[in-house]
Amino acid sequence: MALPTTITAIEISTPGGPEVLKPITRPMLSPAVGEVLIAVAAAGVNRPDALQRKGHYPPPPGASDIPGLEIAGTVAAIGLGVHHLKVGDEVCALVAGGGYANYCVAPEPQCLPVPKGFSMVEAAALPETFFTVWHNVFERGHLRAGESFLVHGGSSGIGTVAIQLAKAFGAGAIFATAGSRDKCNACEKLGATRGIDYKHEDFAQVVKEATANRGVDVILDMIGGEYIHKNLSILAVEGRHVSIATQRGVTAEVNFVQIMGKRLTLTGSGLRPRSVEEKGAMAAALLQKVWPLLDAGKVKPVIFRTFPLADAAGAHQLLETSSHIGKIVLSV
Repeated sequence: MALPTTITAIEISTPGGPEVLKPITRPMLSPAVGEVLIAVAAAGVNRPDALQRKGHYPPPPGASDIPGLEIAGTVAAIGLGVHHLKVGDEVCALVAGGGYANYCVAPEPQCLPVPKGFSMVEAAALPETFFTVWHNVFERGHLRAGESFLVHGGSSGIGTVAIQLAKAFGAGAIFATAGSRDKCNACEKLGATRGIDYKHEDFAQVVKEATANRGVDVILDMIGGEYIHKNLSILAVEGRHVSIATQRGVTAEVNFVQIMGKRLTLTGSGLRPRSVEEKGAMAAALLQKVWPLLDAGKVKPVIFRTFPLADAAGAHQLLETSSHIGKIVLSV
């Protein structure tokens, strides 16, 4: 079947609020060596998209200026050097940009099969959050069965996945902070031992009391700023602190005697700038370790609401209210 000569996409017309997201028409894309062209059925909406829209998170060199970091759809064409995918395969993919469109190119190693029984909307909610959680909680944070875990932003796309995967892999006590009692209840339904309403409770005090002052083994932090000091105070001996975002600031004062005394590890990562090889290695690990859980229905993304592609601005407006639980997805 012949491809159209143009694509429909959402561009950032100028840095600013959600209203700067505008539908446009551009020439059809062509997959490069090692890439596939995907007819997009759905695309996930993530906070980095909003940062890019505001002008604070430029795409890496060579990436599309169109926002969107995760998609699901059908392979429409393949480039040279593609050996495992063929036209017609249903996939979800992590991309460095270009997801807010009806066609998008993706490196073959960053594509994964749509799990059994999943809709395209559900599949589009997987890549960004599952790559992030798998790499940071399990590959960098080395969370093991029986260990305790704290995730901030427990009702976010990242948080809802982190809770489910921690539980699926046998974590002990799982703590999750969120901004309301309803959000805390949602975290507990997903598997958190205790949801902590950070607007009305001191999360550090709650964790200390719940662990008899032992603390937790791994913390996944997307807040930064003043949270860092409190996080380090509730890490157990040999605890691991993993940073993935800095919503409340990029700097913090830390006590290195505390770090040395408890032999703590402070690490973190960003996903978008990583190489295709690195992302491909994460995808291979996900396919082996996590995709069987998805195929079996043991873990599933939480979808809060979908918007049509043309209303990407509405999706961003909702994202910035922080009233959602789980993921927001664009339906193409």
